[in-house]
Amino acid sequence: MTELTDLGVAAIRDGVREGAFSAREIADAFVTKVSRAKALNAFLVETPEHAIAAADAADAARAAGETPKPLAGVPIGMKDLFCTRGVATTAASHILEGFVPTYESRVSQNLWDAGAGMLGKLNMDQFAMGSSNETSAFGNVISPWRRRDGGNAALAPGGSSGGSSAAIAARLCPGATGTDTGGSIRQPAAFTGIAGIKPTYGRCSRWGTIAFASSLDQAGPMARDVRDCAILLEAMAGFDPRDSTSLKLDVPRWEAGLSGDLKGLRVGIPKEYRVDGMPAEIEALWQQGIAWLSDAGAEIVEVSLPHTRYALPAYYIIAPAEASSNLARYDGVRYGIRDLPEGAGLQDMYAATRADGFGPEVKRRILIGTYVLSAGFYDAYYTQAQRVRTLIARDFERAWERCDVLLAPTAPSAAFALGEKSADPIAMYLNDVFTVPSSLAGLPAMSVPGGLDANGLPLGLQIIGKPLDEQGVLNAGLAIEQRAGFVARPEAWW
Repeated sequence: MTELTDLGVAAIRDGVREGAFSAREIADAFVTKVSRAKALNAFLVETPEHAIAAADAADAARAAGETPKPLAGVPIGMKDLFCTRGVATTAASHILEGFVPTYESRVSQNLWDAGAGMLGKLNMDQFAMGSSNETSAFGNVISPWRRRDGGNAALAPGGSSGGSSAAIAARLCPGATGTDTGGSIRQPAAFTGIAGIKPTYGRCSRWGTIAFASSLDQAGPMARDVRDCAILLEAMAGFDPRDSTSLKLDVPRWEAGLSGDLKGLRVGIPKEYRVDGMPAEIEALWQQGIAWLSDAGAEIVEVSLPHTRYALPAYYIIAPAEASSNLARYDGVRYGIRDLPEGAGLQDMYAATRADGFGPEVKRRILIGTYVLSAGFYDAYYTQAQRVRTLIARDFERAWERCDVLLAPTAPSAAFALGEKSADPIAMYLNDVFTVPSSLAGLPAMSVPGGLDANGLPLGLQIIGKPLDEQGVLNAGLAIEQRAGFVARPEAWW
């Protein structure tokens, strides 16, 4: 018998509309599931009252014969990077501990307006900086997956949206919000066997979302399958006059446009994504993905993105530089914690507050960013990185002359153990090698599960699309999903 918490976004939405079950039954089932999963540390704050209130409103509207809202009866998780009115929002950082916004982010407000309810705020890498969810000030998120060979080490759920990916994989929520700066939706989705899409830069408003790197940050949905991602993205996206980077465009009907028939679609295979030391399982999955898309009717062509090798170093100059600027606002004056040593002056307070409030990874990136923006090094590093970014974007533009979407692995490996890479920042940063280029170019990109490795851990395939072509990305993802038949899920050890 299928439990209510086994249902995805579309199934819950349709079931509530048809009266197969009530929204309140759904909310109660997920609230109970969340309360029993403390061992995963996926939720920083639980908000059962919010989910139940939204469910009761959905049931009352249905009883009154009102037209149902798009997400009526669907409870979701909210990454702790989105400000939520009256609910603590910390970006998983000690420096914002106790901060309760008096306003709602545009993305979360759009979801509430669509009828969704909030189960709680999800744990994440501090200020979205990390690839394993080990930088949170409130403890690591534990992946619900375990290695088949009996290894007892807890696994990373990916980062920075690791709380979102772990919660969805563990069936604690049917969908969740994520943010993607250099891969923070796609990489955790790949690690936990779920789907996640980063839309074109500007599709979703950044207003009320705590900033990491403003020219890269983009909100997107994470869910169990492609259709659920399309449904959530329709609700999240839209123009926002309060965000100067928001695109003034109508939101397409992505769910209605879903099709796994790829006849006439050209799929590019970027030769530069075959990196040294790529595991044989990743290469095999990539070849399988090519076969699946070909079976769906697509034409396969090889393309070149010659500046790919410079994407990671350019990203790790641009993103820390923007973080250095954005995080300067956290000084102990207006909100968050304040460390004021006895007899200290203003500068001493700034230093003490930041030393106590920021974690090691955040401090590392602030220092890198401040260095590359300094007078003697600005042109040598930051200006040069922006030039490389332009070249990377041009590579994609040339590739679109030969293809419509690109296929690549999402991550260079399956999930690794917590602590395995934490002592080596460079090794950790290399997890973003396949996801960073599309972020630098502002392109839509999606990860879908493609299979399991030898230890029974999920592996993901990534689709990258042209600007504003989320539909093409979703359709290619759907074609893979239909052929992969991925139904694996972690055993509920927690």
